[in-house]
Formats: sequence, C-alpha cells, structure tokens
Amino acid sequence: MIANHKGEIPFVVLLLPFLSGISLGIGFITAAYLPLLWGIFCGLGIAFIFLNLAYQRLAIYKNRWLGGLLVTLILFLAGCIAAINNNELNNGQHFSRWPAQYLSIKVTTEPQLKNGLLRFTATVGQSINNKQSKPVTGTILITIKDSAAISLQYGDELVIPAKYNPIDPPFNPGEFNYKKYLAHQNIYYQAFLYPEMYRVVMHGTGNPLIAFSLRLRQQMINRFKQQMHDPAAIAVASTLILGYKADLSSDILQAYSKTGTIHVLSVSGAHVAIIYILLQFTLGFLNGYRHGRVIKAVIIIALIWYYSLLSGFSPAVCRAAVMISMVIIGKTYARYINLLNILAVSAFALLLYNPLLITDVGFQLSYLAVAGLVVLQPVVYQWLEFKNKWANKVWMACSVSIAAQVITFPLSALYFHQFPVYFLLSNLLIIIPTSVIMYSGVAYLALSWVPLLSTLQARLLEYTILFMNKALAIIEHTPFAGIGKIWLTVPEYLLLYVIIISAFYYLYNKKIWLIKLSLASLLLFATSISLKRYRAENTHSIAFLNLRKNTGIVFKNGSSAIVLTNLADTDKNYKYSVQPYLDSAQVQHISIIGLGQNISSTWFKKRGALMQFYNKRLIIFDKHLQNQQLPGKLMTNYLYITGNPHTNLQEVNSNYGYQTLIIDGSNSSQTIERFAATAKTLSIHYKILKRNNSLITVSN
Repeated sequence: MIANHKGEIPFVVLLLPFLSGISLGIGFITAAYLPLLWGIFCGLGIAFIFLNLAYQRLAIYKNRWLGGLLVTLILFLAGCIAAINNNELNNGQHFSRWPAQYLSIKVTTEPQLKNGLLRFTATVGQSINNKQSKPVTGTILITIKDSAAISLQYGDELVIPAKYNPIDPPFNPGEFNYKKYLAHQNIYYQAFLYPEMYRVVMHGTGNPLIAFSLRLRQQMINRFKQQMHDPAAIAVASTLILGYKADLSSDILQAYSKTGTIHVLSVSGAHVAIIYILLQFTLGFLNGYRHGRVIKAVIIIALIWYYSLLSGFSPAVCRAAVMISMVIIGKTYARYINLLNILAVSAFALLLYNPLLITDVGFQLSYLAVAGLVVLQPVVYQWLEFKNKWANKVWMACSVSIAAQVITFPLSALYFHQFPVYFLLSNLLIIIPTSVIMYSGVAYLALSWVPLLSTLQARLLEYTILFMNKALAIIEHTPFAGIGKIWLTVPEYLLLYVIIISAFYYLYNKKIWLIKLSLASLLLFATSISLKRYRAENTHSIAFLNLRKNTGIVFKNGSSAIVLTNLADTDKNYKYSVQPYLDSAQVQHISIIGLGQNISSTWFKKRGALMQFYNKRLIIFDKHLQNQQLPGKLMTNYLYITGNPHTNLQEVNSNYGYQTLIIDGSNSSQTIERFAATAKTLSIHYKILKRNNSLITVSN
C-alpha cells in the first residue's frame, strides 16, 4: 500500500524529523546543550502559534512551506531533547554521582538463572553513606552467585554494598559491544554479589499488575512442564506463546537463526494477529446484539493488551497491539485506515515513552518488516499470476516472506552478519506448525484442568514443536543453507537500502532516474566490497587478543590465519572474542594450535616458545622459561608474558632483547604492576592487555 499523497500518511512525514532528532540526541549531543535546545524549541513553538493566529492577516497561506519548516524543526528538537532527558547519566541524582557505602535497589525485571548465576536489572532508590540515606536514581545490572537467590522475584527490595563497576567495552575487533547494548537500556554499571553480600528488606514493591502477570506467566510455564516432557519443546512453547526465553538452548536459537525463522521465537505482530483472529472468531456472536460490535472491540483490545503485558511488552508486541487496536477501532466505526500511518503512530507513541527504543534491534526489524509488507509485498505479488487458488495462496505467502526478507536484509547483515539462503522454504514450512502451536497452546492453557483433553492438546503441542525443530535442523545442515561472515560498514549498509528502495520504487513508478540511482549505488557498493576484500587478502598482521584469563594470538596471512590459543573453537570465549575478529578480518582458512604445539609453514614457524611470522619474531614467556639461562641474548620483536611467572623484568632482559613487551590478562594484578613499573622505568614500550583493547600490528 503506497500512499498516493503525503496527506494520506501525515504521521509518517512527522515521524521522520522526530527520528532524526532522537538519533542525533543519542549519538552526538550532550546535556550541556539542553538549555540552548529548550530555548530554541520554545522560541519556535511561540513562532508557530503566532503564525497560526495571524494566518490570514499576514497571508501565511502564500508561504505554506513556512509552517512545515517550523513543525519539522520543532519535532527535530523535540527528539533531541527527549533523547537527552532520557539518558539517566544526565540526571544529577544518578547514584554514580554520590559517595555511598550501600545502595537500596528494587528488582525491575524477572530474575533469570543461567549457568548458576542469577541476573536481573534493578533501579537504585537510595544511597546510604555513614548511616545517612539520600534519594537517588539510576538502573544497575545485578549478578548473584548464590543458590539461595533463586527465591528473588520482581518487586523485591534489597540492600547491597555500593561496589559496582562500569560495563566493560569490547576489547577485541568484531566483538559484540555489550557496553553499548546495555547503555541503550540506560544501564551503565553492574555489581557482582556473593552470599551474605545482600539483604532482602521488602517484598512486592513493584507494579502490582506486572507482578501478577509475571506470576501468571510462571504458572503457565509450569503447566507446560506438567504435561510436556521434552525440554526443547517446553522452551519453544514458553518462548513462542508467552515470550519467556530464559530456557532456550543455543542449538535451538542457532537453528532458527540460520534458517531465517528467528522471528518466530520473538512474540510479535504475527502472534498478536493469531490471537486477534481467535478472539474475533470466538466473540463473533456479539455482532448480532445492539452495541455488540463496540463491546467486542473493547474486549478484544483489552485482551490483546493483556497478552502484550503477559509476553513481556516487547517493542514488536507493543507495535502490533497499537496497530491492531487502531484497526479494530477503525473497523468498528467504518473508518478508512492507512496502515503506514498507523505504523508511524505506534512508533511515535513508543518513542515518546522511551526514545532509546530506536536503538533496539527488535524495534528496528519489527517496523522495517511491517513497512516492507505494506509497501513491497504488493509489488512482489504482481510478479507472478496463478489461476489455481492454492498456488495463488502459496505465492501470496512467498511474496510476504520475500518482502519482509528483502527490506530487513541490510539491517540483519549489519547486526548478525549472515543471510539464510533457504528462508523461503523455512518460512513456508513453519506457517501451519506455528498456527497449530499458538492455538493448541492457548487451548491447553485455558483447558489444562480437563484431564483427557489437556493431555491430547499437550501431545499435539509437543509433537508439532518437535516436528518444526527437526525440520528446521535439517534445513540448517543442508549444504549452502546460509551465507555467513557478512560484515558491512555503515556506508555499505545505507547503499544497500538505496539500491533496494530505488529498485522497488522503479518497479512501481517506472521512472528512469530510479534505476540509474539503483545501478550507481550498486556500483559503489561493489567497489567498496572489492576494495575491502583486496585489502584483506593482502594484509599480514599479528593480533594479540584480550581473552581475560586465556591466551589468543592470531597470525593473519591474507585470508588464512593461525590461531595460537589454549581455547577450543567450541569454547564460548572463542566464539565471543576470537571468531568475530576472524570473520570481520575476512579470514577463510583457520588453523588452531595449542601453546605446546610446534608447526612449520612457508610463512609461520613455531618451535617451543619461539615463533617466526615473516620477518617478526615472538617469544611466549611463562613459568617454563623463568629459571632458564640462555648462553646469549635472544633478539625478538615481541615478548609475551603469560601464566603469571615468578620473576622480574631484569632477569628476563638478561636473556631476551625485544621491541615491545606484552602482558596478558592471565597474570595477576601484582605481576602486571611489577612488570609495568619496571618497563616504564627502563623506557621499554609495553602493552597491558588486561581490561584494555587488543593489540594488532600490521607486518606489511
């Protein structure tokens, strides 16, 4: 549905400057400019009111652009101001600004237990210093390693020591930016607690409605566990129907992600639409009564919003709930509705509530996918015509999947670095199972008290999920199922959208300049990719990665690399820190060797602790070398200290000459300080990896 005139989509037009203002406010403008922004905002607002009052007297109608310009600037400034005000660090009462011995916190999310650690976010209400309390604000991430903490619930109030740390940034290239991810949720600090480090002082201080919904959701999850037996099926049912993701395994997530069906595991518009269809059918009898349509609309809207609350109020669910609510109201009163306009209204409302939602990947993908369905799906659907009714229905489903995948591909590639080749097959495959799971799951939860019927429904639910999981696992392991290691720069990402939008608009409008723009953008995109590939193929480098207590050194020779590490490629630390660097560096051929292995190739040799990479030499110095005395001084480029050796730098220097000293995170803080102090005294160039960025040296 492409609007014929911008008058049909006023909220889309108004949303654009508001989005631009939020983006600028989050990324570039600090709180110091807030008074100036408020001044300009108020001045423009007064000017806009004055021009409207003097519309005829001043003949403003002759310069209609003036009103549009003022509204655009006002909305842009409103976005900037909203983003800056929403940043908790700009609040003078933030807990990090005040000295404290203890903090009083309130649990604001459902605590989740994973790998023996309980995690949740909490708001800080008071800081306590010398027995004096002070009201403060702010959000903090709490991790507790204590089996007794499993009893903690949403709304509990705790007192904890004021021993918190800032979130670590990514230390290695390509690594997920967890600091930025949490900052976009207004979380800048974290605390790690052990037994006896916290005290629960009060229960049930949270929002009663949210607390009730979380308890009800947990009861429903327990109902799944009563009649279903397969843990994977229970986890998928809890996720797909109730939005509870804590029990999902990495294998399940990978299968859905690589087949392009990960959206199924996020309660979103499709799930809300299925609930809407069910409610519409169930309450259809009300249409025959006076005011029945209005009563039905009120009941459906109330239940849809309660389902949104029950499933965690994700951006996709909120967007769908707002859209469906407006569609229901429009149909009830027989009003024309433009879906793009409703989409913009829902985005505007959510961003007014929380401007940081613009940074949420789910928010971005959700709105892009729906916009793609509204705008691109009709264009795709016209590509083919089928006289057969069922073939036409299949093609309709295919056009929906193609439109959603095309419009979200650049964003997915930017964030997730992969493309599911068989997305069309996967999405066609899950249409019926997803509907069966939703309807049988809702029916089971509603009728779980009926013995035989509930058992049959639970079996249907479990077997359908197992079938869907198995089918997607087969597709996942099919040859060429996915294209991975897609690393786009921001300009390349924007060029992809120019290509897609101009090409599809050409199919609709047939203006020649659109296809020229698309082809020119394609040429620029291909040039950028080729240059990036050329540089990667002709670069030789050594990367000393920061792997905390582990060792990781990558010797890169074009598209090949040798990884010297004590980690297996299945280790989560390897997947989190080493693999992203290799992928971002476009390494295709990887050899992993242990610290004790020897190897010899045309460009890399390792024998014991000594390594040669082209013209660069490296020594790994650990406890095995600390008491050895060499007949002469061995000259190297890099000396890498690891394993916390009990020696001093003077003894090391008696055996080795080097240009750069590298100290990794496996050494104790005392050892690092000792080596660093001596190196500084002797004017030796050194690099500490612990809590610092990795070191990458280019050899050519």
